[in-house]
Amino acid sequence: MTTLIKNAFIVNEGTIISQDIFIENGIIHTIGKDLNKIADHIINAQGKYLLPGVIDDQVHFREPGLTHKGDLYSESRAAVAGGTTSFMEMPNTSPATLTQTLLAAKYARAAEVSPANYSFFMGASNDNLEEVLKTNPKDVCGIKIFMGSSTGSMLVDNESVLEQIFQKVPMLIATHCEDEATIKHNYALAKEKFGDNIPADYHPIIRDTEACYLSSSKAAALAKKWGTRLHILHISTEKELALFDNSLPLSEKKITAEACIHHLWFSDEDYAEKGFLIKWNPAVKTAQDRFAIRNAINDNRIDIIATDHAPHTWDEKQNLYPTAPSGAPLVQHSLVAMLELYKQGIFTLEKVVEKMSHAPAICFRIEKRGFIREGYFADLVLVDLDKKWTVAPENILYKCQWSPLMGATFSSQVLKTWVNGNLVWSENQIYDKTKGMRMQFYS
Repeated sequence: MTTLIKNAFIVNEGTIISQDIFIENGIIHTIGKDLNKIADHIINAQGKYLLPGVIDDQVHFREPGLTHKGDLYSESRAAVAGGTTSFMEMPNTSPATLTQTLLAAKYARAAEVSPANYSFFMGASNDNLEEVLKTNPKDVCGIKIFMGSSTGSMLVDNESVLEQIFQKVPMLIATHCEDEATIKHNYALAKEKFGDNIPADYHPIIRDTEACYLSSSKAAALAKKWGTRLHILHISTEKELALFDNSLPLSEKKITAEACIHHLWFSDEDYAEKGFLIKWNPAVKTAQDRFAIRNAINDNRIDIIATDHAPHTWDEKQNLYPTAPSGAPLVQHSLVAMLELYKQGIFTLEKVVEKMSHAPAICFRIEKRGFIREGYFADLVLVDLDKKWTVAPENILYKCQWSPLMGATFSSQVLKTWVNGNLVWSENQIYDKTKGMRMQFYS
């Protein structure tokens, strides 16, 4: 199958240039001006912008075991509708992905149902080091460590085990960093004051800056000690930014950082309206923290923008603080949210593409994705930067059928998404007969 996309403004590698792209057998064959190619499908993209597909390095699609919230099919459909062509999914499912057998089962399921490309983190616990060390770095994105509260048995708080993981694992380690003792202390104080009726705006007091910094700095120290490739997920505080620098190109960094859409979009002022709908771990914190994280993206102390997409049912989110789960769905709306911040002058369009497409490919060493280059897989997104729409239940594809961005009006819309050259989303219609591919990684 061949596709010719003509006259698009291509946003790629720091430039915006009007060019054509010819796709053959899922690969970008030719990029140039006024291409004269015979193709099965010809798209006139005049006035529209063509971006490399978003690579989201942190999602929770809830399969297996939690599929009343979401599953690999429903959430990957939402992903491609929002311009995310590849995802990396976390191991805290039920059962948790703590063995190679369970990891293989996830890959097999994704091959059956996911229209997006996929990879899955192998999970670490206090007692599965032998399984972790069997992980193949060529076809698994990384090892995930919860250095803070987690579901099930995934909290790694054994100091000896942590040392061994950082010492022995040859591939990227991604960490959720919050100090458990600090959180427990703060929670006890809040419960003494409020009982179970802890208000939503107390969440960043319980899961405070110090809890984040203590854990992040510990992870960074371990990585420096052992020369580990460390990727710290969802940075939420200004204080943590001191742990990262921009003195090296991303390809040479050993310690990298991710920011998530919710920490760029919301602040603690939004708890009054949104309540537990914006309860995440780590918590949404102050407007000053948000401002600092945005600046760190622009000066390259923070390397990647992701979602931490984590759906829960609407009813679950209506519970009182102790049982209202943390997390919310975002993968369908991550790109348009970032394009809105571009429209507000916070980021350039080139920076959005850098942090959502190029940087994940570089950081995780993904083969032939993340850029618009000849010979690369044709993972592409066509957007209209001047097409307003409002998030409403009828246009939400998440299985849970809600979003913390409900009611938000965006100035840009994803028109078409191609995964490996296959059109999977076009003009608000999903085409999911073709499936994505398992991502591969170079050493």
